[in-house]
Order: sequence, then structure tokens, then C-alpha cells
Amino acid sequence: MTTTGPATGLSIFFPAYNDSGTIASLVITALRTARKLTPNHEVIVVNDGSMDGTAEILEELASIYPQVHVVHHEKNRGYGGALRTGFATATRELIFYTDGDAQYDPAEMEALWRRFDHSVDLVNGYKISRSDPVHRILIGRTYHYIVKILFRLTVRDVDCDFRMMRRSIFDRVHLQKNSGVICLEMMKKITDAGFRIAEVPVHHYHRAYGKSQFFNFRRLYRTGIDVMKLWYSLVVRRDHLKAVQPALHDTNAG
Repeated sequence: MTTTGPATGLSIFFPAYNDSGTIASLVITALRTARKLTPNHEVIVVNDGSMDGTAEILEELASIYPQVHVVHHEKNRGYGGALRTGFATATRELIFYTDGDAQYDPAEMEALWRRFDHSVDLVNGYKISRSDPVHRILIGRTYHYIVKILFRLTVRDVDCDFRMMRRSIFDRVHLQKNSGVICLEMMKKITDAGFRIAEVPVHHYHRAYGKSQFFNFRRLYRTGIDVMKLWYSLVVRRDHLKAVQPALHDTNAG
């Protein structure tokens, strides 16, 4: 039995950084798709300190479409910072997000929407095939294999930023990272909290505009350090589970 329908609210958000060449088409596609799913929807774009024309394009979109809301970061806070703002700004029952660089098609959120039912808290996309240069595919596969083992995750694609989830998840899951490892932090904390995850295949497209902010040696090195710090916190010390234990004890005591 599905839990999604006309009465179910949907927040859609995009983190955007120098995505002036893609963000308008993504927002319009998201609006068209959301209208087919529910009249109760909003589209949020978090402009993470873009230095191109992203801010001006977003303001124009917001002036045309009342469902579009824009949040501007004066300075770049990083991918994790943009996601945290998006989750905090969303107001509807379900939240869908994907990136502002158009490597995913927002129209495919309909497949995630259809997969939702009473037994699911999060629908996670996984790439049918990755449309990237060979070196990025190799690095991505290596990273994915290592973190799945280190963090004891069973999802097929930890870093597929095409997700739909219940907003109530964030009553218990609190994200802290500002870097790209926030996806790893999120999936580990959601898994350990016992939320139920379903998976749906989605297409991944070549980047048509701009360039990746992730794939350079300095950023890869920093990501490696961030991953190990996160592993120590979430797997060795299990700090996120210690933080919720007092609240669980209080509930049981009542």
C-alpha cells in the first residue's frame, strides 16, 4: 500500500555551485514532475556562494514560479553545508534532492516516489552506469568498495546523490559534515538508526557544463582524511549512537 499521493507533501532541493548552465532546466523539470505527483510541493535551491550567474538566474526563477525558493550562502560552505541547509529549509513530508550539475534527471524522481510505501523511509537511487571519464569511474569504484567495507554498508551506491526520504528522519539523524563525505555520514547514520531503505536504478549523464569540484589530488587527499576521521567517529567510537541513547532511555522510562 503506497503512502504517496496527492495529499503527500514533497520538498525538492538542489545544491548549486556555479551551475548557471544547468540549474534553470533542472528547476523547470522538477516543477513539471512534481505537478504530476502532488499539488503540495516546493522547489528549493541552495546557492552555495556561486561566482557565476547562478544567483541571478535563481532569483528570476523565483519571481516567475511561486513554488521556487532560493537560499543564498554568501560564501561557499561546501557540498555538505549546502545539503544541510537544504534539509533544514525543506518543509514537506518527503524530501527529494539531487545535484545542480544535471548529471541526474529530476524527472526520474517519479520512480522513487512510486517506490515509497509504509515499509520504506528512504529510497536511494543507484547508477545504472556511470557516465564519467575512465579515471573518475575507477576512483569512484575504489572509493565505493572501500567505504562499504569500512562502514559496513549494504546499499549499492553510497554516493548516488538522487534520494527521496522522510523529513522525520532528521528528528533522529543529525548531520555535521560540510564536505562531500556528508553522503557517507548520512547513509551510515540512517542505517544505524534502523531506517528502512529501498533502492531504485537511475540514469547518470555526462557533465554538460562546468567541472567537478571533487576530482583533484588535493581534494582527494582531504577526502581520505575526512573519511578516516568519520570512520573513527562512527564505527570505532560510535559517537552518533551514544548521543541518542539517553533520549531512548528517557522514552523507555516513561
